[in-house]
Amino acid sequence: MSAPSEVHVDREIDARGSFCPGPLMELIRGVKALPVGGVVAVLSSDPGSAKDIPAWIAKAGHEFIGAFQEAGYTRFVARKLR
Repeated sequence: MSAPSEVHVDREIDARGSFCPGPLMELIRGVKALPVGGVVAVLSSDPGSAKDIPAWIAKAGHEFIGAFQEAGYTRFVARKLR
C-alpha cells in the first residue's frame, strides 16, 4: 500500500537502514525545513519508528497522515501544522 495519491509530498526522506533514533531525527530536520502546510514522508525500515514517529508528530502538534507499509519498509507521512 502506498501513500494516498491525493496527498502531495513536498519532501521525501529515505532513512531506510538507519536505526533509532536516526529516522526520527531525519523527520525532525525535515519538518523544520518545511513551511507550514508542507508534507514530509520518511521511509524507515526500523521497527521502532512505528511507535516513535507517530508519537513525536502528535507531541509536536503536527498532523499524522499515516503509516503505509511498503516492501521492507514503512512510509510515514505528516503535515506541518505550526
